[in-house]
Amino acid sequence: MNVGTRRIAFINETGGVGKTTLAVNVAAFFALKRNKRVLLLDLDTQGHAGKSLGLDVRSLSPTMFHLLTRDDVSLDAVTRATAVKNLWVVPARKDMADFPVSAANLPEREHRLARRLADQDGRYDVLVFDAPPSMGLVTTNVLLAANEVVIPVGTTYLGLDGCAEMAATVERVSTQFNHPELKVTRVVPTLYRKTALSDEVIATLKEHFDRRVSEPMHFNVAIDEAQGHGQTIWEYAPWSRGATILQSVAESIDRAR
Repeated sequence: MNVGTRRIAFINETGGVGKTTLAVNVAAFFALKRNKRVLLLDLDTQGHAGKSLGLDVRSLSPTMFHLLTRDDVSLDAVTRATAVKNLWVVPARKDMADFPVSAANLPEREHRLARRLADQDGRYDVLVFDAPPSMGLVTTNVLLAANEVVIPVGTTYLGLDGCAEMAATVERVSTQFNHPELKVTRVVPTLYRKTALSDEVIATLKEHFDRRVSEPMHFNVAIDEAQGHGQTIWEYAPWSRGATILQSVAESIDRAR
């Protein structure tokens, strides 16, 4: 993988904070708005990244699980085209839950994902990783395959605590596995409503992360509807308030490099 390829992981150990929504739509932003070749890699057992792009992930094989556990399965074999120009996806499904057991005796099991992507020089401009909402072997694989970490944070006190834990995890993995390039490059406040609590959480985030905090991602019906139709916001409602919100966040992530 050449130095020009961006490797951006969307990670939060808490579910329901818009992680997959951001990963899918930011990937589509780079593909459509920046004319980049983008590969979206889903590592969540729910397979929501693929589902959000209109794929029936339950019927697909091989998947991410096979890429990580079988050396005879190539990246091309698990990569699927999407309806979005310049955007491809490696889907996941429930069998990803078996990866920690299946990989228990594999050499360098924490580096399986990075190793499988190591010979992709020049094929993609951006790799986007949608990590599972928990810390474990799969998320460690994501962190070691990525350089940039984007943390979506629900604008609640518990969300704030989870963000601090996630930032500490990134630092620990960077040190433990000698991966100094790994950094938290953006923190995205999500589930935002104009309340004193939400604004207080954002102010606290800015105290700790300064300019790495993006504009907040507001609640928006069009964003939810797009997912329900298996489309990105750019396909479903490109002129909506939701598209404006996501474009602002995506541009912030684009500038983070």
